Amino acid sequence: MAEMKDSGIEWCGKIPISWNVMPNKYVMHKKKEICPKYNGEDILSLTMDGVIVRDLDAGGKMPASFDGYQRVHPHNLLMCLFDYDVTPRCIGLIQNEGLTSPAYSQFVMKNGNDARYYYYYYLMIDNTKELLHLAKNLRHSFTEDQLGIINTPVPPVEIQKQIAKYLDQKCEDIDAVYVEIEKQIETLEEYKKSIITEAVTKGLDPDVEMKDSGIEWIGMIPKDWSTIRIGHVFSLRNERNSLPEDQVQLLSLYTGIGVFPQGEHVTASGNHAQTVDGYKIVHKNDIVVNIILAWMGAIGVSDYDGVTSPAYDIYIPDLSKVVPHYFHYVFRTAGIAGECYKYGRGIMMMRWRTYSQEFKQIFVPFPSLEKQQEIAEYLDKKCAEIDGAIEEKKQQLETLEQYKKSVIYEYVTGKKEVQ
Repeated sequence: MAEMKDSGIEWCGKIPISWNVMPNKYVMHKKKEICPKYNGEDILSLTMDGVIVRDLDAGGKMPASFDGYQRVHPHNLLMCLFDYDVTPRCIGLIQNEGLTSPAYSQFVMKNGNDARYYYYYYLMIDNTKELLHLAKNLRHSFTEDQLGIINTPVPPVEIQKQIAKYLDQKCEDIDAVYVEIEKQIETLEEYKKSIITEAVTKGLDPDVEMKDSGIEWIGMIPKDWSTIRIGHVFSLRNERNSLPEDQVQLLSLYTGIGVFPQGEHVTASGNHAQTVDGYKIVHKNDIVVNIILAWMGAIGVSDYDGVTSPAYDIYIPDLSKVVPHYFHYVFRTAGIAGECYKYGRGIMMMRWRTYSQEFKQIFVPFPSLEKQQEIAEYLDKKCAEIDGAIEEKKQQLETLEQYKKSVIYEYVTGKKEVQ
């Protein structure tokens, strides 16, 4: 290992004694080249996956015109120097000629410095938002001058190239493993869906005699089963809350997950209620339906008493006929989501509503209470096993992410040498 010295840069610590430290303005400079008229050039976007060519046919937020965008060039850096606190990725290496938003900043290397090395260096900084405490204004932004006076390590150019080449290969290897694990998670998720659909529509006995249910999404069902409309076993509840927020439990419906106390699933996003006055009361075993997102699986059976958004529909189960937990799984199927879309109405996809009168008309499989309970218990156990495997894979992804960050840190700061 090379002899080390203190860099004087808090997020770098010690660096090899042969490396220099100098203000960023001596390493690179900003270049802005406005293109007055758009002539069909590729439009580039800075994303978590790098600087990518945008698919203009994919929809999404789009400016009225690309006139006045800036021209950018391969082998330069693209930075987002505003909203540093909330922008997921603030650094990218430009790989293609094209145009991008003039709000971004393009930087050109000076004195032969390697853009790939500094991409990884600033990626390390971006991973932990090390510069955040230096952005003092309300938009947490930097000017070129502010960025220019921040000290940065400057290894010999040949060392920069060696580090960049090594990290290119190392990160590619890590990313390949990451993608493979993501595929495994996707396979497990699909397997869980198939297990649920098979159990709630076909039962647990593979040798049972079957009959045609007459319902397209259900298909064949056991001979002793029937089908029934949701409205025949669930009735609409419209009780309104009048208690203060500190006396009720606020429930949230998470698409594809279910109904939980708000904040329990911290990865889910959404607005927090300012008041719960007039919210709908939910009792344990009630169904909660998001009428706008029902077609995307936003339906769940509640295991809690509480209150939830007045925009949701709440249904009371007839416990003499149904096991709510069995229907928790029925409502997890793609078939129900498809029926909610089929019988919904609206003017655009994200505002496609499945109102109660249509929702109650949807047919569902209807085995005996005993069979419903048996299936629910089987799926509880089976899904817990699959969820455990999925969680293990997700932990592997987290470990890989941390490993990749540590590798980048160790090499761009010279704590490890490329052999």
